[in-house]
Amino acid sequence: MLQVGDTAPDFTVKTHEGNDLSLSALRGKKILLWFYPKADTPG
Repeated sequence: MLQVGDTAPDFTVKTHEGNDLSLSALRGKKILLWFYPKADTPG
C-alpha cells in the first residue's frame, strides 16, 4: 500500500478518445486522479 509522499507506480489507461496515456508521460505536471465505479454497478 502506498503511503503519503510515495511516488505513484507507473500505469497506462485509455483516454476518452481511445489513446493510451501513461502516468510517466505526465511526469513533472500536476495531475488529479479520479477513480469511481463503473456506471450501474454496486459500490
